[in-house]
Amino acid sequence: MTLPADPSLSPASAQPVVASAGSTDPAAPLVVLLHGRGSNEREILSLAAHLPEAFAYTAVRAPIAEGGGYAWFANRGIGRPTPESLAEQMAWFRRWLDDYSPAGRPVILVGFSGGAAFAGGLVLEDPNRYAGAAILYGTLPFEAGVPVTPGRLAGLSVFVAQGDQDRVIPAELLARTWEYLTTDSAATVHTRRDPGGHQISAQTLNELGTWISASPAT
Repeated sequence: MTLPADPSLSPASAQPVVASAGSTDPAAPLVVLLHGRGSNEREILSLAAHLPEAFAYTAVRAPIAEGGGYAWFANRGIGRPTPESLAEQMAWFRRWLDDYSPAGRPVILVGFSGGAAFAGGLVLEDPNRYAGAAILYGTLPFEAGVPVTPGRLAGLSVFVAQGDQDRVIPAELLARTWEYLTTDSAATVHTRRDPGGHQISAQTLNELGTWISASPAT
């Protein structure tokens, strides 16, 4: 199901465009799929066909039109959101999420590339709202107005996957993300290093499904 947005509204007030798959049980744990920069909700939703059937999957279109696709935030360079834009769009997303999935229903965020930075910002802003987060081939939003402090994600289930040949996300941001998540964050982390580049491999998708199945949301 796809809900149309009102093009006359600004990104901060427009109704998000969403596409859904998987379980239709309103009590089923919800996995929110966040696409990469320049992509859209339909492309990322294709992952749902390869993920556990017991979950509900919703892909959300990012609010900023860019290059034939959409972006989650304005940035100062790849992987470096501007604090003002990130804050505005996270507030927009939270208004949608709190209406779509009231507190009490487990929510897992799965973000790829730019969507990974957005997912990272959301869990760093309010880690108690989410049952888990997958940061796939992307960076956390460092120096972007969200707290990246020791113990910030204590106990949160996190899946982090990176490609050894990734030439899209700056190497220093990938390294910093890996280091923070596996040490200072205090998250419960499942890690995967992929020999490939900036794309979700079949092996990573398989491990993502296993991680979702074993998440605290179940």
